[in-house]
Amino acid sequence: MPIPGSRLPQLKWRKARRSNASGNCVEMARLPHGDGFAIRNSRNPEGPALVFTPAEITAFVAGVRDGDFDDLVTGGSATDGEANRAGDTARIGSTGTAEPAPQSHSQPRTK
Repeated sequence: MPIPGSRLPQLKWRKARRSNASGNCVEMARLPHGDGFAIRNSRNPEGPALVFTPAEITAFVAGVRDGDFDDLVTGGSATDGEANRAGDTARIGSTGTAEPAPQSHSQPRTK
């Protein structure tokens, strides 16, 4: 749900260490009282922020760690992350370069 940045309380915004100087950054902040997280574009801090519950962020971060979105940054063609979980595409490693995705030993997800 988008909320104007001016309506959010004073938050401690953070961005990834990999953010670059040209301002291509997404910032994230924890909402007071553990109510969730806000995400915004650092180039427009007064613009809209998206607010997510802790469960939504937990699921998203788990998907990122599992490689579900790697095709979005590596130019692959996977649409639902199944290829990534099967080890068919590369994932972005800690150095920012593509590396083989780890083999999954879990059961495939059902739709």
